[in-house]
Amino acid sequence: MAKLRVTWIKSGIGYKEDQKRTLTSLGFHRLHQSVVHDDSMSVRGMINKVRHLVKVEEANS
Repeated sequence: MAKLRVTWIKSGIGYKEDQKRTLTSLGFHRLHQSVVHDDSMSVRGMINKVRHLVKVEEANS
């Protein structure tokens, strides 16, 4: 299964609370942190919600 590396690049301060909760549910704790997720529709939906705050690339694994 394909993997996605998601990197948090912009702070959630000043954005709606549901977007901040989405960052937490993706597994982020601090800015510029990267997490790897399986490519699924639910993960893609969460990424789409905060696409202005994160960078997404295909993980090499």
